[in-house]
Amino acid sequence: MAAADFTFTLETENSPEQVFRVIRDVRSWWSGLYAEEFTGETENLHDEFSFRAGEGAHYSKQKLVEVIPDKKIVWLITEGELTFIEKTDEWVGTKVIFEIAEKNGKTQLVFTHEGLTPEVECYDSCAPAWSMYLQDKLLPLISK
Repeated sequence: MAAADFTFTLETENSPEQVFRVIRDVRSWWSGLYAEEFTGETENLHDEFSFRAGEGAHYSKQKLVEVIPDKKIVWLITEGELTFIEKTDEWVGTKVIFEIAEKNGKTQLVFTHEGLTPEVECYDSCAPAWSMYLQDKLLPLISK
């Protein structure tokens, strides 16, 4: 049995619409930790954007392949170079998935990086980094 993809769940009192709006503004939350730089658009179906961080340690290009207002956003990683691991293109072909739903009177956001499993070299660095961005950067914005 394959290992599970990295998943992180957040809850907020705010509406699914507010959570969806913040997720689409990627620059507002996937930043502030490692000198991140962005190019491109991050909001609509077929938009593409590049992300660089850590003075060249991380480069990835994402394409929005699914956008369901107030419910789901999926990015496909189309390019990538992680210079701190041996297989530098490990993220290419993986998906970053944001699923938004109402649960018990709150809005739940389930983040999954499909393909980021404990079996891949990046996991021990990438999973904690995602956790920091989600907990420390995204959560405060979706909870305002």
